[in-house]
Amino acid sequence: MAKGRGSRRPFGKEMMPGLRLQGRTAWTENATPGEDVYGETLRKGGAEEWRRWDPRRSKLGAGLMRTENEEISLLPKAGSRVLYLGAGHGTTVSHLHDIICGADNHRGGRLVAVDLAPRCLRDLNYLARSRPGLIPLLADARKHSMIAALMPYRADWLFQDVAQASQVEIFLNACERFLRTGGLGLFSLKAASERWDDEGERALFDKVATRLSESGLELLESIELAGYEEHHMLFVCRMI
Repeated sequence: MAKGRGSRRPFGKEMMPGLRLQGRTAWTENATPGEDVYGETLRKGGAEEWRRWDPRRSKLGAGLMRTENEEISLLPKAGSRVLYLGAGHGTTVSHLHDIICGADNHRGGRLVAVDLAPRCLRDLNYLARSRPGLIPLLADARKHSMIAALMPYRADWLFQDVAQASQVEIFLNACERFLRTGGLGLFSLKAASERWDDEGERALFDKVATRLSESGLELLESIELAGYEEHHMLFVCRMI
C-alpha cells in the first residue's frame, strides 16, 4: 500500500458521492478504510479515506481520463444495480463498489461480478468478504442462466471486458437480457480478440460502432484508450 499525505481538508472536486477529481486524477471513497486492493495510493481528505483510481490498471479508469464528456456520465450512481462481465481480479470492481455500495453497503448498491477464471473468482471472493453488496460469480458471460439467478431485476449499468471472440454479440445479448431501458452499457473492445481484415484496427472499431448503433442501442461515445490500454476502444451505449 502506498500512503499519501494525510489532511483533514477535502481535496479536489466532488463529482458525485464517493468520487472526487483532483486535476486528472480520480479518487474513490474507500469502503474498507486502511486497506488497499492493488497497491494503490490511499489518502485522507476530510473525514474520509480515498483510493487513487489508477487508469493504467483499469479500462474504466482510463475511460474517465479520455472521455470528452463529464466523467460521471460514464459511471453508475450510488445504490445502482450493476452487472460486470469479465471482472478479473477486482481492480475496477473495487472502485465501482466504493461508489455504488460504500462501507457496509450503506448506499444500498448491488454489484454482480462475473468471471470465468477460478483464480479471479478467488480474488473476488476475498474482496467480497469485506465489501457487502459485491457478489462474485464463476460463470461464462455467454450463458445467462447462472447470471439471471443473481439478477432478479434488470441492471442500471453494465460493463463488459471479455477478451474473447464474438465480444460484440456477447455484449449485445447481455444488454438485451439484463440492461433496463435507459440503462448504460459500456463495452471494452480488445482488437486482438476479434477477426479483422486488411483494413486494420481503425476499420474494425468503426464497424463495431456501426453494429452497436444498428442494434437499437444509442451509441453515446467511442473512447480510444491509447496511452493507457493499447488496441482498445471503450464504447458507451444507452439502452433504448
